[in-house]
Amino acid sequence: MKTRFIFHILLMTAVIFLASCVKEGPAGLAGADGADGADGTNGVDGQDGQVTCLVCHGGSAISSAQFQYAASVHKVGEFVGYAGGRSYCAECHSSEGFIEFQTTGDVASNISMPSAFDCETCHPLHTTFGYADFGLRADGPVELKMGATLDLGGASNLCINCHQSRRAEPNVTNPGEETFAITSTHYGPHHGAQANVLAGIGFAEIAGSVDYPVQGTSKHLEQASCTACHMGDYVDGEGGHTWNPSLASCQECHATTSFDYGGVQTDMEAKFHELRELLIAAGVVEGDDEHGYHPVVGTHPMVHAQAFFNWVGLEEDRSFGVHNPQYVNALLTNSIDAMKVVK
Repeated sequence: MKTRFIFHILLMTAVIFLASCVKEGPAGLAGADGADGADGTNGVDGQDGQVTCLVCHGGSAISSAQFQYAASVHKVGEFVGYAGGRSYCAECHSSEGFIEFQTTGDVASNISMPSAFDCETCHPLHTTFGYADFGLRADGPVELKMGATLDLGGASNLCINCHQSRRAEPNVTNPGEETFAITSTHYGPHHGAQANVLAGIGFAEIAGSVDYPVQGTSKHLEQASCTACHMGDYVDGEGGHTWNPSLASCQECHATTSFDYGGVQTDMEAKFHELRELLIAAGVVEGDDEHGYHPVVGTHPMVHAQAFFNWVGLEEDRSFGVHNPQYVNALLTNSIDAMKVVK
């Protein structure tokens, strides 16, 4: 036992002694600059790695965006577990699906472990290690699912990849028919067709007493944008990367203390309620405030199906008319009048 202990002491001493003898030699000669192209000209030094990292990670830029984003609905990822892994839903319900769709134009198969949106979902990070990393994955015109191309300009185009109707209105799907078959309780434009509302396109323009504005003439479309209203300077939980609409941004154009400017939201909410009650009475919608409302599967008069399409799509827009007051008012008023005539 004593011999083994002595042996271990000697072995450790030898290791320490040898390690202490390893010294750094003199610096070698500087190597030649690398070739910069086929003509053999000398290369140049690249950017300092620490400097390029500090473009994003210096100061409070990243931490401020992350703080704001923590309060956003996108961060919560409410439907990631339900829809984020399905190949036909993932392009808008998971980070992996959105990136794949923007990269290849498709989501090839189901995603086994979908996750909520994060910074890299919208920004192609760590590709240039400079300001270009703040760029967006997509900012060009978007071919809408309901069959039109929409260009809101720049960063707003990234938003409309998902915030659009997933279906055309009934009379476009089945033109000229007097009835329309609703085959699913999930029928409708799908959640969040804000781009269609803003641009004044894609809903059922039932003829009636109120004229529809010319497509693309919304004041908010001409003078504002998704990012201007939802990503203005961060103030009290609004704007920035929360994407909560910013009252401060509204006040740049309107003298108002609330989003209900001119009573538009109050007026539209009353029309939403009236139209819903007419749809329920006609057997097109069923449900209640506690459990929610959904369409009744079956065959309905075409105008009833159109009125339902307008009601549920504008409800899911969630602005109560703010995105495009004239268009929303025309859709709701003419839908209500049509429901009173067609029994």
